[in-house]
Amino acid sequence: MKNRLLPLLLTATILSACSPKITSRYAATNKVYSEHADSLSHTLLAESPAMLTDSLGRSVPSEFIGTVNFNLRKPNYVIIHYTAQDSLGQTIKTFTLVKPQVSAHYVISKDGKVVHMLNDYLRAWHAGVSKWGSISDMNSCSIGIELDNKGNEPFSGAQMSSLITLLAKLKKDYNIPTANFIGHGDIAPGRKPDPGILFPWELLAQKGFGYYSDMLIVPAPANFDSATALRLIGYDTRNLPAAIGAFKRHFVQREESTRLTQFDLDVLFNVYKKY
Repeated sequence: MKNRLLPLLLTATILSACSPKITSRYAATNKVYSEHADSLSHTLLAESPAMLTDSLGRSVPSEFIGTVNFNLRKPNYVIIHYTAQDSLGQTIKTFTLVKPQVSAHYVISKDGKVVHMLNDYLRAWHAGVSKWGSISDMNSCSIGIELDNKGNEPFSGAQMSSLITLLAKLKKDYNIPTANFIGHGDIAPGRKPDPGILFPWELLAQKGFGYYSDMLIVPAPANFDSATALRLIGYDTRNLPAAIGAFKRHFVQREESTRLTQFDLDVLFNVYKKY
């Protein structure tokens, strides 16, 4: 049994340890990556039974019997960020230092270059304290994509072209639902604004990555409950003004505020019906 399972269990290690090197300049950090992946592989290969005791301190009989039916867990969300740094190089440096304790699966430069920094099946540290719907650990179920952008500038055409190409691959590879392409600001309202008011969410929605409001908007009914609508979309409404601000950055993109105008309510009504 063990011999049959070993090739499957080693799949994660092979995937994570064999990523192509960016340049020899990062040989040292690539070595750390491989060593860390190797360490995780030992965890995957562990066959220790659960060590349990009852309320009286007596050992509960247990053993490990490996099932033959399993595979790797797959990501179900894509979270888009901007780097808020000066260059692709600066972001790569940040993600190859231990102290910042941040990372992402991909970084895309202004000229469209895509840098893959972590195997898609592994857990990056990009979402931080966040919540979407009932999920409070977005790092464990998502892929993080960082765009080289300070947050106060338009996103380049080359960068968007590469992003759309990458999103198409991820959506196909992992069967990610259309609704599950969102921004860091959506899952961390009041804490993070990225990818910001200048990000072209409408363009992404046209390509099948996330939702956006229609051109013709049906007015919201008089009894429309905006807080409930925001919550049903996925927003954490415990801080309602922050959730409103996050929604407006993504779906209205006309002003930075936490107040819903009648137009905003109409947009919210239009969007929430898609979820």
